[in-house]
Amino acid sequence: MKFNLQPNLGKEYLEHRVFGELTEYADFYKSLSIHISGWITQGTNSFLNLDTWVYSSIQGTLESIKDILLKGRINDSYALLRKYFDSTIINVYSNLYLSDNFSIDNFIVHHINNWSKGKEKLPEYRVMSKYIRESPKLMPITNLLNQDNTYKDIRNRCNDHTHYNYYHNLLLNDNFVYLQKKRQMALDNFSKDLEDIFIQHLSYLFYLNQHYMMSTDYTDSLEMGMTPDEDSQYFVAPFIQNIFDKVIKAKRTDIAIEIKNKTTMKLE
Repeated sequence: MKFNLQPNLGKEYLEHRVFGELTEYADFYKSLSIHISGWITQGTNSFLNLDTWVYSSIQGTLESIKDILLKGRINDSYALLRKYFDSTIINVYSNLYLSDNFSIDNFIVHHINNWSKGKEKLPEYRVMSKYIRESPKLMPITNLLNQDNTYKDIRNRCNDHTHYNYYHNLLLNDNFVYLQKKRQMALDNFSKDLEDIFIQHLSYLFYLNQHYMMSTDYTDSLEMGMTPDEDSQYFVAPFIQNIFDKVIKAKRTDIAIEIKNKTTMKLE
């Protein structure tokens, strides 16, 4: 029996929804990176917002995932999906830690400041995840996100692919014709895992840093010497409202309601 070892991805594979999702999410992080660049990261002595570079890095990771998936390397893509997962946990952890520890009496939070300067490592994933999970500030979102084993299962899948825990994991890095049906199923699972990580990140981020949702209406008026419209400091940037509607509200109405109830921003 001879196998076709040449790339034979097919129209169904190449037109899978995951490629559009990866482009959409990467574009969102690019916009968010630029959008929040003017907010100083309190608790550090950085002149720039640390998250600006985090989000542009995540943008790059998502673009790399798309490039690799377009070559049919699903197994390799899961290794990068784990990197994306880690990046979101690091981002939530660092913001939460700063929120918990920054004060007038503790103007520089050395744990995060030293990390940003390359002088100190952050804890391992397990420690950061536990810190987030047990935070009273984030508990309402955590309880909604952890109603089942979704994120534990995603983590296990990422690890299985990264470490070749099962033979079928490495097979998904090849383009054998006889694996096409399994590859479509794997893409479906990958798309769902990607979406769930994205939802978790945005849910925590917007719940913790509501000012990141702010449109430029208020600051634009001030810079032009005009009186800002009433309550314009609570207007939400259109690209954030769009992703909130399309992903969070559409996929997790319960989380959308919780964020809207907590924030003073005028989310629709």
